Amino acid sequence: MSEAIAASGALPSDWMFVVAVIGMVAVTYSLRAGGYWLMGRLSITPRVRRGLEALPGAIIVSTILPIVLKGGIAVGLCLVVAIAAQVKLKKEYAAVFCAALVAAGLRAVGI
Repeated sequence: MSEAIAASGALPSDWMFVVAVIGMVAVTYSLRAGGYWLMGRLSITPRVRRGLEALPGAIIVSTILPIVLKGGIAVGLCLVVAIAAQVKLKKEYAAVFCAALVAAGLRAVGI
């Protein structure tokens, strides 16, 4: 349907892009603001606090685990190196650099 509108000249494709971006911005902002609004009205019990504190780790695991499972041993080793470097050095860029070095080395040897 949007192709038909664009083809008829009712809404040029450049404007369709702008409208789509503005729509995505509006939805993203309303979700973020709605979360703050909702949390401002909930009482933070110890159980809710523990859940909120565990949330970042759960998000990281749910994001990284499928990548590691699909990527195999090389991705797993790079992740272990990145975690170890982060714990030891406490610098994100150094951890990423170490993991990239390991990835390059593993690719060089064919893993």
